[in-house]
Amino acid sequence: MNNYKNSIVLFLKRFFLIAVIYQFSRILFYLINLKLFETITFQNVTGGLLFDLAAIAYINIIFLIAHLIPGDFKYKPRYQNILKITFYSVNLLFIATNFIDIIYYRFTGRRSTFSMITAKGMEQEALGLIPSFLKEFWYIFVLFLIVSILLWKLIPNLRTHLIHEKTTRKDYYKQFAYFILSLVIILLLGRGGIRKKPIKIVDAAEYGALNNSGLVLNTPFCILKTVFKKEDIDKANYYNEKELISIYNPVISLNPSQPAIKKNVVILILESFGNENVGRGQTPFLDSLITKSYYFKNGFANGKVSIDAVPSILSSIPSLMNNSFISSSYSLNKINGLPKILKKEGYNTSFFHGAFNGSQNFDQYAEVAGFDQYYGKDQYTGKDAFDGKWGVFDEEFLQFYASKLTSFKQPFFSSLFTISSHNPYTIPERYKGKFPKGTTEIQESIAYTDFALRKFFNTAKKEGWYKNTLFVISSDHTSSGGDKDIDKTNIGKFNIPILFFDPSNSELTGVSDKNFQQIDIMPSILDYLNIKTDMVSFGKSYKSKENFVVYYLQGTYHYIKDDYYLAFANNKTIGLYKWKEDVLLKNNLMLQNKPKVQESEKFLKAYIQSFNERVINNKLAF
Repeated sequence: MNNYKNSIVLFLKRFFLIAVIYQFSRILFYLINLKLFETITFQNVTGGLLFDLAAIAYINIIFLIAHLIPGDFKYKPRYQNILKITFYSVNLLFIATNFIDIIYYRFTGRRSTFSMITAKGMEQEALGLIPSFLKEFWYIFVLFLIVSILLWKLIPNLRTHLIHEKTTRKDYYKQFAYFILSLVIILLLGRGGIRKKPIKIVDAAEYGALNNSGLVLNTPFCILKTVFKKEDIDKANYYNEKELISIYNPVISLNPSQPAIKKNVVILILESFGNENVGRGQTPFLDSLITKSYYFKNGFANGKVSIDAVPSILSSIPSLMNNSFISSSYSLNKINGLPKILKKEGYNTSFFHGAFNGSQNFDQYAEVAGFDQYYGKDQYTGKDAFDGKWGVFDEEFLQFYASKLTSFKQPFFSSLFTISSHNPYTIPERYKGKFPKGTTEIQESIAYTDFALRKFFNTAKKEGWYKNTLFVISSDHTSSGGDKDIDKTNIGKFNIPILFFDPSNSELTGVSDKNFQQIDIMPSILDYLNIKTDMVSFGKSYKSKENFVVYYLQGTYHYIKDDYYLAFANNKTIGLYKWKEDVLLKNNLMLQNKPKVQESEKFLKAYIQSFNERVINNKLAF
């Protein structure tokens, strides 16, 4: 039995070593992203250890079997060498995902899942950005290299403890008992202890401040929990059909009393132009345009990544899944967004994105959404303006865009997505030193795109179509962080500028206090143009008396109604705040104001059920 006991000790030492590395990577994750989190607490640490042990248990159950399965064959040097190499390789691969997320978390606001790392349309993007990431964040790669070397050096070997002995039948019975007991223990660790249901991603919210959930989790756990999940959402059965419609119905019927206004519509989606970058010296042109527009100061993104923004803005489909709609199994569902609705009204429709064709599946989505034409890097004509990594610089691509708009028959509907304020934040060499650096890494490129936007409007003003056009400007999402505490709250992380600008309508100006989200843009445009239509929209028109916002991030639903903000996870409310006065969300009113919690939950559950049913049953369009 001495050999077998040594095998048990060997596995425990290796398991403990991996757990130490997970904790080390969490400390790095926190220190390097200090501005994104609240102060780390003991509860965060204990919760983090729970999730670490669960992930390590899932990953290493096969190695427990290989270490402890009864039999003398395990003690042969070749078997032990193969076991050590595979243990090292598999665990190092998962450890690498933790190190990658130290940086990637800044851009997504959530731990990576299997669907995120395997999303269609992201392959070229990832390959193109790896060199720039390695150059910019070289220290992460160096730290990972050091950890990988140390891991190999520190993995203990069995041969130094091996004692030659004969195994008896009684020993085999004992080994089998130890083996079964060990399997039971590791399975319990994998499910998070003795609990009714295995631990889930959303359970991280139970271990400290909601904003620190990403700190409690680890990336291997999030990947493993989503790797076999084929569908992105589950059916919700809170209400019967009659009750559901009475509480919330996403069908909007517009029946204007005035004839339709055949204005052109241009939607500009600005990469990473969150509120943390606007009005702080980096965006003088956008700041000036806001004063001439109808501006929603309480504007919100419906997601944290670019591919969430496009269906939200153009088709009024929020991102309420762990996987983005564009890359989900529902991406080919029938949708009836702005391209199809406006095409019926005689509009020419087009979508522009200066990155390489196929980036983020925008070209596929443009086809499904019903756009007549898609223009990517391959369709660009003009002087050479490739940024070397990503696509065409915003200045040149926006000028190309202006010329194409001039060539289109009116009325036209067109949308453009900027790219230069996307990592690696490259700006043309001739402008180095021209724009203020700001307080965060992204802000110089934000200032460059703002400059490119000014030049686009200067060109557009000279064209006949300009005054007959409604311009809608929205950020796709916030950036990787701001310099104020409010920027890192679950309100600040989604707060973006949204504005409507009509050069020929001086009445469409002012600042709105309405809670307004990207999915409100589609019904608002159609309402403004007096277009008669029925649509499925999870938003509402800017003319509506409704004042809610719903967004989602890694297991938690966020619901804003008037002055209240509610966080809902694991089928229960985990926080209620008066967000306008308690801007840092410090005072949880969940227990003090139960009627508001019940009222909010009722609506939110109906909203979730309606969305899930329509997506699953392919009923996003009539």
